[in-house]
Amino acid sequence: MEKLMHLLFLYCLVSLGFRFGCSTTTTTAGLTSMFGAPVTSAAPSTSVFGAALAAAPPAFGLSSFNSGITSQSQNDGTKEKKKGKPIEIPVFTGLQTKLETPWRNVLWTEEQKKNMMKTVSSYRPSCKDVPHARVLLLGPIRSGKSSFISSVQSVFSGRVTNRAMLQSFNIHALKGEDNTGLVLCDMMGFGDGEITGLTLHDILSVIKGQVPEGHKFSADQPVGPETEGYVKTPSLSNKIHCVAFVLDASKIASYSKGFSSTFKQLREHISELGVHQVALLTHVDKICQETANDVSQVYRSPSVRDTMNSAGALLGMSTSYIVPVKNYSSELDLDVNADVLLLSAIDHILHYVDLFFQDYMPRQTRQKLL
Repeated sequence: MEKLMHLLFLYCLVSLGFRFGCSTTTTTAGLTSMFGAPVTSAAPSTSVFGAALAAAPPAFGLSSFNSGITSQSQNDGTKEKKKGKPIEIPVFTGLQTKLETPWRNVLWTEEQKKNMMKTVSSYRPSCKDVPHARVLLLGPIRSGKSSFISSVQSVFSGRVTNRAMLQSFNIHALKGEDNTGLVLCDMMGFGDGEITGLTLHDILSVIKGQVPEGHKFSADQPVGPETEGYVKTPSLSNKIHCVAFVLDASKIASYSKGFSSTFKQLREHISELGVHQVALLTHVDKICQETANDVSQVYRSPSVRDTMNSAGALLGMSTSYIVPVKNYSSELDLDVNADVLLLSAIDHILHYVDLFFQDYMPRQTRQKLL
């Protein structure tokens, strides 16, 4: 009985050893000694719950669980320390749709519109021999040349008017006033990569003032002395005093590389004639919704600004020569902001018309002296 009780006691010790992760060497030695065998190593058995337990690895998962609690406690403590301070969360607003400040300053008021209308109405060329300044509109097919002329006339008419066919058109002033000293000359557009129906020779003949009014161009029949109504010795009043290239803003990206060489060739020859050039960027309302809703936002639009840069690269000219416009198309009523933008374009053109006459007068004086 006494030996049986001793065996039960040792069994309990073994069970406790396994439960707390103790080494089994001590318990095995103890069991052997119960049956009279010699104990070979008694040192490890100094204490089942002392050195052996201290040397044993911790139970599985206990360390990581405590680590989790510690980490959680630290997080909670950090949160407590950060209480009262607003948490900064980044806000992603997407692409910028509106610039904070416009890159050109314009007064979008009714008073400004009236003042500009008076300026255009009263304009007269500085050269007394020239009754009207003649401006030629050049550009691709359906770029908005005729629509621009109709839109400008709409401003002075007080209502939206559309003229289907235009060639040379004198801007009519307000009722009771003389017509302006400005004539806008429309020409057929040229095609993708090459001039269709027009030749470089024909365009330069128009600028020189040699082509009669109403002439129908044909690539097979270039303008020459045999052309009916051909002006052999054009006067200054017959010539073109400024060229305005017209580009559709919604098609800038789709224009082929051929257009770039065409414009470059045109500009080189026109410059040789001493004629200044500007550019009109039409349909800006099609590339910017904010501008479509409110034309006065045109100079705050990144889309319009970037498209103007692309137009400048295509034409080979600085963007300071380029002005955006919004032509009237389906509207029935005038819009003050659209009118101001159109009149600003005319004012821009007249500035370079005046430069032509300023450049011409010294040349004319030198020729007389010679």
